This record gives sequence, structure tokens and C-alpha cells, in this order.
Amino acid sequence: MKVNTRIFGEIDVEEDKIISFSGGIIGFPDYTDFTLVYDVEKDKEVSIMWLQSIDEPQLALPVINPLLIKEDYDPTIEDQYLEPLGEFDDDEAMVLVTVTVPKDITKMTINLMAPLVINTANKKAAQIIVEDDVPVKFPIYDILQERSKRKGGE
Repeated sequence: MKVNTRIFGEIDVEEDKIISFSGGIIGFPDYTDFTLVYDVEKDKEVSIMWLQSIDEPQLALPVINPLLIKEDYDPTIEDQYLEPLGEFDDDEAMVLVTVTVPKDITKMTINLMAPLVINTANKKAAQIIVEDDVPVKFPIYDILQERSKRKGGE
């Protein structure tokens, strides 16, 4: 299917790449179908991806694997919040967090309190508020810079 996007123009999205958030996501409860857009040639170790709405070209949220930033990130998620995703094993779970990029990119943060959990087997997903004492705004600019320097020096 063809999907119009603000950032990437018109893109082709295969049906099996559509991720469904039955309850929507925070701030956008009416939009439930998304796809992940990323540069397949870039190193995912420092790569930000985009959670692109299928229905709203203007809605694309930058997301990243939180383990790339905070290796000990292991949120406590009650089983009841995972029920809408269906049965899945740990290796079928993808956890992403949203990235906030202000005008001053040195103030870039990720939201560790509201991860996006995706069942990669059936593409059902949910944004979940965790009860752990984790920040909504965890600074990441310096971490990304350091990772980028290490990658360049190898």
C-alpha cells in the first residue's frame, strides 16, 4: 500500500509491516495503525527510527530501542497491560521509546516511563505507562555522541 508521509514523501508499506495500537498512543488515541520507517543502510546501534502513522501523514514520532541508550532498562510491566498483544515470547517483543528533539538538540531526551511494546509475531502493540521510578525525560545527546565517536574510531 502507498502511504503519504510528511518526512519521507510517499512510501510503500507492506501489509505485514503495519503495527496496530488498538488503544492508540498517548496524545493520539484516534490513530491506531503505524509502521516503522528507518534507513536500512544505517547502523541501528545509533539509529533513530520513525513510528509513522498510516492514516495521518503529519504524524511521525522518532523512536529508539532504549537498550541502545540505557543498557539496564528493564521496566516492570503488569501482565494485564500486555494481554491485548496476544501470546508472545520474549524474543518476539520489541520495546521502543519515543524521542523528544527540541530546537537545541543537546537537550534531546527519551521517555522511559511510557515504552511502546510491539508483539513482532502479530504486529499488535501498546504504549504502556510503567510504574517504575524512571524519568519521562532521560537525556540522550551525550550518549549518542559518545556511541557515534566509538563507532567512528573502530
